[in-house]
Amino acid sequence: MARFTDCITPAGFADLQAEHTQLWEKERPKVVQTVQWAASNGDRSENGDYIYGKMRLRQIDRRVRYLRKRLQNLTVVDPRHQKNLGQVFFGATVNYERENGTLQIISIVGKDETEPSLGRISMDSPIGRALMNKAVGDLVNVHMPGGEEEIEVMSISYPDQSGKNTPAS
Repeated sequence: MARFTDCITPAGFADLQAEHTQLWEKERPKVVQTVQWAASNGDRSENGDYIYGKMRLRQIDRRVRYLRKRLQNLTVVDPRHQKNLGQVFFGATVNYERENGTLQIISIVGKDETEPSLGRISMDSPIGRALMNKAVGDLVNVHMPGGEEEIEVMSISYPDQSGKNTPAS
C-alpha cells in the first residue's frame, strides 16, 4: 500500500520555509555574534554565554539541516485544485459524528503541519487513513487508542480559490 506521507499544503510549506529563514538569517547570526563575544572574554569552561550559545547553535544547525532535507522531499498539494469534492482526500475538512453523538471537524494535512488541538490531523493518523476516499454518509471503523470506534461522515469541504472552505455539492 503506497502512502503519500510527504504531502504538504501550500500554507504548511510556506510555514516551514519561514521557519528556515527565521533560523538561518535572523536567529543564527545573533547567536554567532554572542558566541564570538563570549569567546573573546577568555575562559570558556565557565562562560555561560559561550556554553549556552554553542548549544543553541547546535540546535539551530540541526533544525536547519532537517528543514532543508524536508523541504526538498515534500510534495506541495493544493487542496483548492481537488476535482472530486464528494470524497475525502488530502486537504479536506471533514465533519464527522462519533459513536457518542459528538460532532468533530478536522482538516486532513501532512505530518509536518499537524496540530490536533486546532483540528489539523495527519493523513497518516488512524482517523486520517480511515477517512480517505470516504463520502458523506459513509460509516467508518477507526482504530483508536481506546479501541475501535465507528464514525459517520457528515460533510466534506475543500478550500475554494479564495482559501475559504466550500462544502461539496
